[in-house]
Amino acid sequence: MAQDTSSTNGTGSVLHRENFIWMIAGVLVIILGFVLMAGGGSDDPDVFNYKAIYSPRRITIAPAVVMLGFAIEIAAIFRKPKKA
Repeated sequence: MAQDTSSTNGTGSVLHRENFIWMIAGVLVIILGFVLMAGGGSDDPDVFNYKAIYSPRRITIAPAVVMLGFAIEIAAIFRKPKKA
């Protein structure tokens, strides 16, 4: 029984250039989310800055951006390239 290579375009890989571009975009979005989570430290170790650590940016926005990045990664893997 012959192997079906129509989905690989003869390149030997299931993923194409467009998939890799979307995957790079997803990684950049994930990195942006972690950068948004960073910070909140204090110069004085005896002072706990509640507002800096538990700000909406670090608790809500940053995790949502990271999850969006993972969704882009999943979509990039399952995305079928357009026909030439």
